[in-house]
Amino acid sequence: MKELNRTNYKTGERPIKIMQFGEGNFLRAFVDWIIQNLNDSGVINSDVAVVQPMPMGRVKDLENQDGLYTVCLEGIDKGEKVQNKRVIDVLRDFINPFEQYDKYLSYAESEELEIVVSNTTEAGIALDPSDTDFTVCPRSFPGKLLALLKARYEHFNGDMNKGLAVIPCELIDHNGDELKKILKELAEINKLDGGFINWLTEANHFTSTLVDRIVPGYPRDNAKEICEETGYNDNNIVKGEIFHLWVLEKEPFVQEKLPADKSGLNVIFADDITPYKQRKVKILNGSHTSMVPVAYLCGIDTVREAVTDEDVGTFVQGLVNNEIKPTINLPKDEMDAFAGSVIERFMNPFIRHELMSIALNSTTKFKTRLLPTYNDYRKIYGKSPKHILFSLASLIVFYRGKRGEEQIDLNDSPEYLEFWKEVWTLNDYCEIAKKVLSRSDIWEQDLSADGDNVNIVSEYIGRIVEDGERNALRKFLAENNVINK
Repeated sequence: MKELNRTNYKTGERPIKIMQFGEGNFLRAFVDWIIQNLNDSGVINSDVAVVQPMPMGRVKDLENQDGLYTVCLEGIDKGEKVQNKRVIDVLRDFINPFEQYDKYLSYAESEELEIVVSNTTEAGIALDPSDTDFTVCPRSFPGKLLALLKARYEHFNGDMNKGLAVIPCELIDHNGDELKKILKELAEINKLDGGFINWLTEANHFTSTLVDRIVPGYPRDNAKEICEETGYNDNNIVKGEIFHLWVLEKEPFVQEKLPADKSGLNVIFADDITPYKQRKVKILNGSHTSMVPVAYLCGIDTVREAVTDEDVGTFVQGLVNNEIKPTINLPKDEMDAFAGSVIERFMNPFIRHELMSIALNSTTKFKTRLLPTYNDYRKIYGKSPKHILFSLASLIVFYRGKRGEEQIDLNDSPEYLEFWKEVWTLNDYCEIAKKVLSRSDIWEQDLSADGDNVNIVSEYIGRIVEDGERNALRKFLAENNVINK
């Protein structure tokens, strides 16, 4: 079998207009896949230089295959199972700046470079005030980028037309604004001149983004089979789901240099990405979090089993349609389409998503993923959303640590595990509900003060403990006239 490289797999060569910080699975299955689509459809003509942001990384592995690798996308699209494979050929140069700092800085002089893309994890966009020595490779991602921009400013004598489009993909709020702020702070710490700081903030164009695609990564279970199908040995295969969404805040320079919405992909330039982030966190992450204790206590182990289960699936649909969607300020057709796509993603037969993997840190997840919906719903309707209260009751019983005769391997912060242990020293369901709901230090609000929450949650807890989760769930659905739409 042939090795996958540019000798055996012929490709064209394009100018390197994009520098990418990060060589991981997500960028390769998402951003680089989008760049490939844009190149293939003639929207852009750009290759990518990959910068390894940490001392340990995979740029050498990518370079060994001349940057070529296979993306395998699998999932449900409009009700149909879909699988496709394509070779990505946009990665052209490979830089470990810790070993090739001069090569890295040489890109500051490139007339062709226009765009910087990054995904250095949420921890990557952070200020390291000790990152002050630019004679060697800076430790932090902002430090590396600042060194590059400073060298570019100096090489082009402060030309305001030589700024770059900076497009971070890290999963933090307002990632573009935050990166710009940190770069300015680091420049001031380094006592860089005012002319450069003005060029940094005015000549460069930062945009905030939201990215969404599940990328399991290297398919260890069937990599050999994939290689046999493609006819190439490929050590850099990456698997992802069919669904993809990239929302970028409108910025004219970014839209001009990377018109990623022009090739039929699910890419949106929006005036404000906040509603889209709310949509993702509330619908996808929120339904995940609410589903876990309900489904797991019903004897279910995976997301796919949960949404295809008649009772749990109906509960999830009711939560999304009746409680989450009304709290998000987006057009109904967009909301319906996204909610439908989320359910399809949950039903992906090619991905086994364990509920217990989502259960990690469920206390915090309930607060961050479901309480915003809870609060917005109360503002709109003046009452508490009952699906969320039932999920909370199920979560309380989940943290009792038992599923029938089976012990649940609880995984949360030690202080929360201790709290839940204290909760279950109580025998009265009303006391349990009041103790949990009133913990404003956990929830950042007193849930026991809202209406009849304590009585409702205590009744749900009693039903779950006495009758079992499945029976309690069915009674809940019947009482609330919830049907699977």
